[in-house]
Amino acid sequence: MMREFRVAVWLVVAGAGAAGAYPLDGYEATGIARLEAFDLARAPLLARGTLKPGSLLTLEEVDLRLRERPDFSVPDSDPNLSSQIRALLGGDAAGYGIAILDITDPTAPRYAEHNGSMVQNPGSVGKVAVALAFFQGLADAHPDLETRHKILTETQLAANGFIRTDHHVVPFWKPGDSTVKRRPIEETDSANLYTWLDWMCSASSNAAASMLMSQVMLLKHFGSEYPVSDEVAAGFFANTPKEELTKIYMDALISPLGRNGLDSKQLRQGSFFTREGKARVPGTNSVANARELMRYLVLMEQGRLVDVWSSREIKRLLYLTDIRIRYAASPALDDAAVYFKSGSLYSCKEEPGFECGKYMGNSVNYMNSLAVVETVENGRPLRYMVVLLSNVLRKNSADKHQALAADFQDIIGGFHRAPAATEPTEGEATTSGK
Repeated sequence: MMREFRVAVWLVVAGAGAAGAYPLDGYEATGIARLEAFDLARAPLLARGTLKPGSLLTLEEVDLRLRERPDFSVPDSDPNLSSQIRALLGGDAAGYGIAILDITDPTAPRYAEHNGSMVQNPGSVGKVAVALAFFQGLADAHPDLETRHKILTETQLAANGFIRTDHHVVPFWKPGDSTVKRRPIEETDSANLYTWLDWMCSASSNAAASMLMSQVMLLKHFGSEYPVSDEVAAGFFANTPKEELTKIYMDALISPLGRNGLDSKQLRQGSFFTREGKARVPGTNSVANARELMRYLVLMEQGRLVDVWSSREIKRLLYLTDIRIRYAASPALDDAAVYFKSGSLYSCKEEPGFECGKYMGNSVNYMNSLAVVETVENGRPLRYMVVLLSNVLRKNSADKHQALAADFQDIIGGFHRAPAATEPTEGEATTSGK
């Protein structure tokens, strides 16, 4: 069933402050229609819980926290933090790969890792690699920032066969509509490139990701001639041998990882997200581990994914200004700004007494979460990054990730809380200050 929320008509007519949320005030800068709709209806959406208080940062407030520290490096694992994380996992510890980095004070960072090299399929977390490849391809073809921004806002991309088939829903809205409707992308749906990026990152649409992956290949092949017409693009994919398409894919989607300081043996999106994409362009396997995904986040915060502008745009695209799910749905994070990507893959086999359920596979039960959390606790800033991969069979992994989010928030916050004031015990002397 199509999900929707109603935008109050008086808000649409009269407005509600500055129009504009990738952050919410980003409509004029991007043309992403849902941002204007959500901003116009922010009050009822906050009251309903669709938006969280931590979703209201402005464009200027969403920025890179390690930009002034190009030499920042992840420290050795902190024994205290590591032991606290390990204790949370109990008998399921072998099924988790975790990396946590506290950058509240960048001069004294705190890091913990558990099974950081555990490799598994990233699922939709692999879309962060697609975002990097897209912005790298765009920078290679068009070094000028103004040209890049113009291409993102003005290039209209119509859905084609690469979207087949995807069940993920994305938001559709235009000024004057009384509702934002959510449905799967259909062939001939058209939107600008910023919107396709939002559909991939915010709504986690496989169709959007595959459309953008095709664009990354076009950027690699046509260079400064990009964007090209639909007819030219269709001819390229139809007339280029599959072996050559695979080579272009690897160069366009995999090589940017190494160029940006990442290890493609530990992190890569090796193939399209849709069946049609895989059929048209054969690829390889997709892998990720917590340690390499943490390096991705650090490079982003330093402004070293392509360049400062691209790193900031990727971070803004990861900023949650829509419904929160899984790890990010923890009430402990309601007041926090959360930059987030998640992905899951699960499957079941026959097992006496076991009933298969969503995110509860007994054969495979991958759940992956990547998050940057920025908040204020007791008047003090708190900033940290988390990568959480799991393959714990027969248990609801979405619930587990949500519970761990609250635990991690409490543990990281504990390192920065002021010591509680204590009352004098019996027998202690007090003075009047005379």
